Amino acid sequence: MIRFLQPWWLLSVLAVLAVAGAYVLVQFRRKTYAVRFTNVALLQSIAPKGPGWRRHVAAVTLLLALFTLATGMAKPATDIQEPLERATIVVAIDVSLSMQATDIEPTRIQAAKEAAKLFVGELPRSFNVALVSFAKSATVVVSPTKSHEQVTSAIDSLQLQESTAIGEAIYASLQAIQTVPADGAAGPPPARIVLLSDGFTTYGRPNEEAAKAAKNANVPVSTIAFGTQEGVVDLNGARTAVPVDRDSLAAIASATEGKFYEAVTASELKDVYRDLGSSIGYRSTPQEITQWFVGIALLFALAAAAMSLIWTSRLP
Repeated sequence: MIRFLQPWWLLSVLAVLAVAGAYVLVQFRRKTYAVRFTNVALLQSIAPKGPGWRRHVAAVTLLLALFTLATGMAKPATDIQEPLERATIVVAIDVSLSMQATDIEPTRIQAAKEAAKLFVGELPRSFNVALVSFAKSATVVVSPTKSHEQVTSAIDSLQLQESTAIGEAIYASLQAIQTVPADGAAGPPPARIVLLSDGFTTYGRPNEEAAKAAKNANVPVSTIAFGTQEGVVDLNGARTAVPVDRDSLAAIASATEGKFYEAVTASELKDVYRDLGSSIGYRSTPQEITQWFVGIALLFALAAAAMSLIWTSRLP
């Protein structure tokens, strides 16, 4: 089905219709003038034989060329079905103050950012990627997108805040996954959550409750622990111990059938999405076909010119 991307240009068709109307009016006036000659036999003997009906064919062909050009100005387009991969990865990064500890060089947060960027950079370009940051609350920083560079840039801009809400991070990640359009495909998209943290939940809904929600949604949560038992940070002038809670992060991964990592490498991270699967949806996108209208108009114009030259020895 043809539709027009700039339909207001269809108003130019009115000019073509005006020309067509003027042509019809002129033909009627010519007939009226011809009837004034009462001696029709004499008129036929002295007047040269004209092109007759053929002159109208050339004129109508020229009008068709103008009409086609006028509609072409409105940018005609047809809808095509574009396949879209719906598989989605959500990267959730802990930005709590404990992540400023330097037991992991240069700091936990910097190490987590570098690991997250490494992971995003290794993902297939067809995957959707989202970014969630969490401290006292969780925020979807970047909704699922195939622009992986946008996610990488957003990772660099993350800032530390107070408290840690791992459960809220999982819930926010699940909500981000739900925003992926169905595009005609059945069911939710295949998805994974990769959560980078030092592990201690101090705010929000419990880890166990969030892990159960992820399990029910069939979304594995893989966790990456950053930190050691010797980690410390300065909070309000006091030196505070912030040991990593590996057990909590491992429990989340186990409950959701995800994977738990400590020292992480690029090859290990590929295991997160190796069995992710695929779900293809289809989005209708307009494909402009103006060139076809211009080509047809050119053919009409050339035909009109040729007929006029052959029958009248002049251009219309």
